[in-house]
Amino acid sequence: MLWTLLRRHLRPYAGAVLAVVVLQLVSTLAMLYLPSLNARIIDEGVARGDTARIWDLGLVMLGVALVQVVAAIAAVWFGAKAAMGVGRDLRRAVYTRVDGFSAEELGRFGAPTLITRGTNDVNQVQMLTLMGLNFMVAVPIMAVGGILMAVQEDPGLSWLVWVSVPVLLVIVGVIVARLMPLFRRMQDEIDAVNGVMREQVTGIRVVRAFVRERHEAERFTDANGALARTSVLIGRLFVLLGPVITMILHLATAAVLWFGGQRVDAGLVEVGSLTAFMQYLLQILMAVMMGTFMMMMLPRAVVSAGRIGEVLDTVPTLAEPVHPVEPAQRRGEVEFRDVTFAYPGAEAPVLDGVSFTVAPGTTTAIIGSTGAGKSTLVNLIPRLYDATDGQVLLDGVPVTQLARAELTHAVALVPQKPFLFSGTVAENMRFGAPGATEEQIWAALKTAQAADFVRERTTGEGETAASGLESRLSQGGTDVSGGQRQRLSIARALVAAPRILVFDDSFSALDVTTDARLRGALDARAAGITRIVVAQRVATITEADQIVVLDEGRVVGRGTHAELLAGNETYRQIVDSQVREEEPA
Repeated sequence: MLWTLLRRHLRPYAGAVLAVVVLQLVSTLAMLYLPSLNARIIDEGVARGDTARIWDLGLVMLGVALVQVVAAIAAVWFGAKAAMGVGRDLRRAVYTRVDGFSAEELGRFGAPTLITRGTNDVNQVQMLTLMGLNFMVAVPIMAVGGILMAVQEDPGLSWLVWVSVPVLLVIVGVIVARLMPLFRRMQDEIDAVNGVMREQVTGIRVVRAFVRERHEAERFTDANGALARTSVLIGRLFVLLGPVITMILHLATAAVLWFGGQRVDAGLVEVGSLTAFMQYLLQILMAVMMGTFMMMMLPRAVVSAGRIGEVLDTVPTLAEPVHPVEPAQRRGEVEFRDVTFAYPGAEAPVLDGVSFTVAPGTTTAIIGSTGAGKSTLVNLIPRLYDATDGQVLLDGVPVTQLARAELTHAVALVPQKPFLFSGTVAENMRFGAPGATEEQIWAALKTAQAADFVRERTTGEGETAASGLESRLSQGGTDVSGGQRQRLSIARALVAAPRILVFDDSFSALDVTTDARLRGALDARAAGITRIVVAQRVATITEADQIVVLDEGRVVGRGTHAELLAGNETYRQIVDSQVREEEPA
């Protein structure tokens, strides 16, 4: 998977990669030529006392060194440009794919691991790309070139190369084989730490309400401790590499001096050639060492690339239709035609054979006990999920055949758990309609009974102070109450001006008075807009044109409040239970 990712995402930077290869070749050849020049200075200049020769060869050596430095700097620049581009493109690819995931894929992966894969895992591949472009081009050239030049300087000592290099390679291979499973475990443990921290941050109110701080701290300690233990094991292997490589380098140097000194005494080789041979041997071992550093990064990058590939290779179940169909008339009619839905891996369907029609411009309420499938049902309208069987139609066209832009423009959903984004109130209101004017926003806020508290709202101090529509909201809207979040979410849906408004238990945090005022304002403003309301309180839906009663995923009643009260036992039980709950008050 790593090579597939690199091949695909390095293609746009082929020019930069080619420049790296050429410049690294020039830099490495210049580096290989320097020991030979140094040997000639010793043998032809110093040994013979020829100062002119020393100056001539010294100037050539200085020029070669200058070329080597310039080529190395330019190679690093082009390599960094290509590597950073690959990282940017990978992050964009992961984000784009995740953005197209349905709720099913998001639930299967989970938010913590998706965050890790889009950040930490991409960084690992990016860093390997940078190191690879800077080192892996030079390493084989330096190793092969060093061997050829060393043998040319003194063939009699070439056996030192054939002994030291394989020994180093075997040691590195053993350590890398140990590192691979450890790096895979490490990435999974990073996911676990992220998951625990995310749960604790988002659920801090629940943690404190039940005084579970110590338990959550123990959970984090366990996850953090597992990550630390794996990191220590990896660190021990890394620490072991340094002394091993240093020992081999020193032993190789000592062997060259010992056996080479004997050959100098015997007149088989000159001092300059011996010096050059030692430098070439060190260059060969340095090349192997640089390759070792790359090999140490490779296992983690391979694991990270596999995790990224899992995201990129996942085909979203909610795919855009190849040939979208446009409705003949955009009236706001919704029809459920024998709809069945089951979550992946579930033993039984959540919805079973649901059929009913919502006429344009009317209000349909959906009520039922907890777990009856109400939220699942309305989530099928904007295609957060696709029906397992049957069809959901919008203006006579199955939602699976509508373009996503058409569907999102037609349907506005106020979810059961309203979510606000960090930014100003105005930015949140324009989320579904970027071109909305302030007049349109204030009208929607007034309808949602949110205009008064928005006018009074002020955030920041001094130069950063802002009020009204320019006041800032924290991520998730955690700096406003639950009822205010619901009203702002309703206003945001109204600003989008859809044909169909879906309220998924969106009035639960409102008091009875505010609820009544809001529904009255909706009747005046949203006349002609199809409304589908999931509700728990019967008082919220008594005026609905149609009430659908769900029980264990099946439609067990349909009609007005009076009709159901007279002829539907399930609905009567719901009404009676709420009346009994209100009596003590």
